[in-house]
Amino acid sequence: MTTAGAVHGEGGAGERGGVRTALAGLTTRGRSFLAAGVAAAVCAYVLGQSDLLRVGLLLAVLPLVCATVLYRTRHRVAGSRGLSPGRVPAGSEARVHLRMENVSRMPTGLLMLQDRVPYVLGPRPRFLLDRVEAGGRREVSYRVRSDLRGRYPLGPLQLRLSDPFGMCELTRSFSAHDTLTVVPRVEPLPPVRLSGEAKGYGDGRQRSLALAGEDDVIPRGYRHGDDLRRVHWRSTARHGELMVRREEQPQRARCTVLLDTRAVAYAGAGPDSAFEWAVSGAASVLVHMLERGFSVRLLTDTGASVPGEGADGFAGASQESADAAGLMMDTLAVVDHSDEAGLSRAYDVLRGGNEGLLVAFLGDIDEDEAEVLARMRRRSGGALAFVLDSESWLREPAGVPGPPAVSGEGMRMLREAGWTALGVPRGAPLGELWRQADRERSGLAAAGGGEGP
Repeated sequence: MTTAGAVHGEGGAGERGGVRTALAGLTTRGRSFLAAGVAAAVCAYVLGQSDLLRVGLLLAVLPLVCATVLYRTRHRVAGSRGLSPGRVPAGSEARVHLRMENVSRMPTGLLMLQDRVPYVLGPRPRFLLDRVEAGGRREVSYRVRSDLRGRYPLGPLQLRLSDPFGMCELTRSFSAHDTLTVVPRVEPLPPVRLSGEAKGYGDGRQRSLALAGEDDVIPRGYRHGDDLRRVHWRSTARHGELMVRREEQPQRARCTVLLDTRAVAYAGAGPDSAFEWAVSGAASVLVHMLERGFSVRLLTDTGASVPGEGADGFAGASQESADAAGLMMDTLAVVDHSDEAGLSRAYDVLRGGNEGLLVAFLGDIDEDEAEVLARMRRRSGGALAFVLDSESWLREPAGVPGPPAVSGEGMRMLREAGWTALGVPRGAPLGELWRQADRERSGLAAAGGGEGP
């Protein structure tokens, strides 16, 4: 689920006023030397002291020479950054590698390297690099970590150079940026069999599309290597070129994960809130079903469907499972509360036909939402709902499991409509609820041991 970030090339500011930029970098020591040199030169001129004039010129020229050399040197230092991995679960660490290279023919002085990172990833890293020889390089690294999902920019990288005498300091900013994506935590789920799945293959099983007869065959043009026994002569005569029957295509079992993001359905915020549990649960189910060979998609109450490619918004055969999982996890990394009042937009997406297995993560629901969900149930082969009572999550202390179920008219309507509806108490692991859903669905007294999703 993670990908290595690319190392960016050299970048930085160009010429900015030449002498003015160099003089602006003079330190207190450099300005003092320059002022003392000018004062000594003026006094030498007034008093007629040639020796004092030479001392004054030396004091004034030294910081100017240091500033000029440092200004020319700063454009011959290259910087790069590497981020590995570029996508991490919340609470996990990523490592950032910084590399500085002296591409000039002169050694550098003291270098201070600083990278700009958001405060949620930790303190701003600073590194002090000693003299770098001509053509030499230095590599340093630091770690970043966040308990909050999201997309966090890294950069720009800043380099502060100083001369050996401490007369001048110049700062260079590199234009390269990286982005760290912190995705929700994924909890491994046990392999259980949830009845009511769509026809097709999942967990390695395959089914072929049945062809009703010759009139239902959809031919295609002949390709080199095709078996001549598959030539469809009627279509060949109609089109004037060789046409062959299409191969029977395997049909993937489908699973839609519905995430309720309505702001009115949740209370509280933070990593331990009900909404964050729902986001993490949706991510866990998506990854689990993809690993079992299902064609999956993420659907929110706004009607947005991810990945949005393939048939009806599902991950098609041309889209690898890893790519589809990455796209959906990136979406969950930045998903936030919506202003929707109900779930009607999600139903509009589902009402086109049988959507296979439907797994929903819901906040507070009333009778109106329960009625819409009941209509969704008729469009799916099986339906499983995890309902979070946000008020109970606020009342109970963190880390202490709450009551075993959520009661209410909405839950009753869901179960009467054919949903396997489970209340989610605070602190309940999704894996246990997944097994409980299997027991309630199948009517077994113990957790199912068969292979399935």
